[in-house]
Amino acid sequence: MDYQPITMAQMAAEGKEPEVLFWVGCAGSFDERAQKITRDICKILQHVGISFAVLGTEESCTGDPAKRAGNEFLFQMQAMMNIEVLNGYNIKKIVTGCPHCFNTIRNEYPGLGGNYEVIHHSQLIQQLIDEGKLKAEGGESFKGRRITFHDPCYLGRGNNIYEAPRKALEILDAELVEMKRCKSNGLCCGAGGAQMFKEPEPGNKDINDERMLDVLGAKANIVASGCPFCMTMLTDGVKHIEKEAEIKVLDIAEITVRANGL
Repeated sequence: MDYQPITMAQMAAEGKEPEVLFWVGCAGSFDERAQKITRDICKILQHVGISFAVLGTEESCTGDPAKRAGNEFLFQMQAMMNIEVLNGYNIKKIVTGCPHCFNTIRNEYPGLGGNYEVIHHSQLIQQLIDEGKLKAEGGESFKGRRITFHDPCYLGRGNNIYEAPRKALEILDAELVEMKRCKSNGLCCGAGGAQMFKEPEPGNKDINDERMLDVLGAKANIVASGCPFCMTMLTDGVKHIEKEAEIKVLDIAEITVRANGL
């Protein structure tokens, strides 16, 4: 995609304000797999005509990993820098593809002076489906596929958002199946709480390998994700069980883009 999203600095220079700020996040910016999801979220925003901007180099880590790892001082430093930038641009509404960024900005920034309406990209997709702007037509057909959704901890149990991602899947011509452990009883992928950035502790089995038992039990051939950390862990899990040919891991945004032929 040649399209370069406009930055808040460019928009402010033209005296304009976007409808939403797209908070890309560390994974969405630097992780090669998550960059594809970032592009697809941009495609969806463009397709429905929502005016949006990104912070670009002015965006810094939300501080989620620092806080989860116990470094409250570093978290507050990172958070306050971001809040200063966001408030400087008079940001009101933020959409993000990462449940960790979503949770931190939504629930922890208000205590430090950052008050915004924050939505996860699955909520945005649900809203656009409800408004009739996304119809799952003109693109790839998912007919005959069995799709299961893996609930990210910070989206599901952390913020009680279970229906939005499923709504995005329900309009597909596919069979939506649930894993044994789902929704409020979902199983963590193993990367939350800053675990993404360290080696697993000694044990009998990695959590993402345990999660694969649920995927196999559901006989799913597509695992839908809504988090870049989960994406990494689920993809690695599929590799471990050597099922890459039979099971695909796709983000909700990627499935939406494919179904709408964007």
